Amino acid sequence: MTATRRKYPWGLLVACAALTAAMSIASPARAQTAPGPIVRSDAWNDATTIMALSALGLELVMPRIFYADPEVTAGWKARWHLSALAPIMTLATLTLVNEHHLKNSFESPRPGCEDIDGYSPACTTYGMFSSQSFLAFSALGQGTGVFLGDTMKWSDGRFNAGAFTGQVGVPLVLAVITAVGRTSGNWETGGQVWATAGVGAAIGLGTGLMYSLMQRPECGYSGNLLCW
Repeated sequence: MTATRRKYPWGLLVACAALTAAMSIASPARAQTAPGPIVRSDAWNDATTIMALSALGLELVMPRIFYADPEVTAGWKARWHLSALAPIMTLATLTLVNEHHLKNSFESPRPGCEDIDGYSPACTTYGMFSSQSFLAFSALGQGTGVFLGDTMKWSDGRFNAGAFTGQVGVPLVLAVITAVGRTSGNWETGGQVWATAGVGAAIGLGTGLMYSLMQRPECGYSGNLLCW
């Protein structure tokens, strides 16, 4: 009995040593997976460019709709102004300046380019500010400014559904789709797109209000549809 009891401590020590050795064996090393190539959607890039240009073009061809002064002719009237080229060309110029100069100043990398060290074909340009998003949302701001100016000042607060649809509604849809497309196509991050949207909308609203308040919607007393 005494000999048998003396064997138990040795057996316990052997079992503990075996367990410790098993736990100390390192798991097999695994090779680190290399990051895959950065994929960007050319289809979304083309589509958002077209939508941004369409938003700006709509603001160019959209007439000024206003409720005419009863001393001239009463009722809703529409006039096309060549002077609308001034704010439209201003926004287009700012977009080009951003594309060729401001982006290189901010140096905000596109999605997937934050940790890349060296040359990558998908990281040759920057994402901030997004030119398409800026153009689309500045056009939205421009239309909103013109609508507010024409409604509050020249129409004495009278609301016109057609003016709202053309100046605000359709550009809003185009701008939102542009923003979604830029992120869905992996061209810019959500932060880059929506920060650009805010800046573009603010600038467009300022130019639209300034233009609409300074330029009467009526063509003098001629009643022409096209104002020179």
